[in-house]
Amino acid sequence: MKYVNKKPAILLLSDGTIFYGKSIGIEGTAFGEVCFNTGMTGYQEIFTDPSYFGQIMVATNPHIGNYGVNDKEVESDSIKISGLVCKNFSFNYSRPDASGSLEDYFAKQNLICISDVDTRALVSYIRDNGAMNSVISTDGKSIEELKAMLNQVPDMKGLELASKVSTKEAYYFGDEKATYKIAALDLGIKTNILRNFAKRDCYIKVFPFDASYEDLASFNPDGFFLSNGPGDPDPLFGAQEVARQILANNKPLFGICLGHQVIALANGIATYKMFNGHRGINHPVMNLISGKGEITSQNHGFAVDKDQLESHPDFEITHLHLNDQTVAGMRMKNKNCFSVQYHPEASPGPHDSSYLFDEFIDRLKA
Repeated sequence: MKYVNKKPAILLLSDGTIFYGKSIGIEGTAFGEVCFNTGMTGYQEIFTDPSYFGQIMVATNPHIGNYGVNDKEVESDSIKISGLVCKNFSFNYSRPDASGSLEDYFAKQNLICISDVDTRALVSYIRDNGAMNSVISTDGKSIEELKAMLNQVPDMKGLELASKVSTKEAYYFGDEKATYKIAALDLGIKTNILRNFAKRDCYIKVFPFDASYEDLASFNPDGFFLSNGPGDPDPLFGAQEVARQILANNKPLFGICLGHQVIALANGIATYKMFNGHRGINHPVMNLISGKGEITSQNHGFAVDKDQLESHPDFEITHLHLNDQTVAGMRMKNKNCFSVQYHPEASPGPHDSSYLFDEFIDRLKA
């Protein structure tokens, strides 16, 4: 059993609110938009999800690290969150197939974490006051120093972050002898999306965020995919143009999360920054086509404007978030195109929505 003498640490929000905690032993200062995830498990997948780049994660589950880490349970090649705030950090773990401790995992990647924070009070405050920039510090910087540094951090609205997490060079995933070929635009793609395509007899070529339509089309794919990712979709003019050209050439197109928002923008439908966003693995969604409810994994701070979508003659809403009636899915009436705001690949989360990958394969067949 390991015991740690924890040093004082601090979380400072951009509105001046302060929460106190303890350092888990990695000294430093980290900045990002503070947000919270309500998932009870799957913390390693959350920490490595590129969609969380630029964000300080608050874990609502009181115990983090209790089952260690596993090298196979990652959604990218590194931790993508800016920092972690939690209640109880477990230095000891008890899973037989764990690859190591979360403490060592954080230390190797210099991820700043503060524990012993009243996360119930913090989450309640964020829910009431909205997501905002924040800083966590474990190295003794003064409040005045932290405020001055925090003032230099740009707001998430208008911030393009896909370039920070996208692949630099195109790469392949799956069996090259597979029946179907998919060209994927990497805006911050999760590995489990690629796994879901590959196990459905697809060979995928993943392209950098700034690839052109001609680049993607040179793979001669059966269909195109626009991935999830971090930041505001509005500045992604290149990706929006790619979407427009895919649709102009009447090719099958599927989008998830940020890709879903890009498809909307490419058709003149606005997006907006949400007050808090949706982050967790238990979000209820209604499939308006089938009439069935789904429990979904979600991670987004921006959404598609529902009024503009409803008034657009070429689109229809296919899924609604049942908590706040925001758009969770849409499809085009005159094109082979559909998208969802949530994560059917889960990881972590329920598999209620995995049928969407099958639907895309059916569209490729057609």
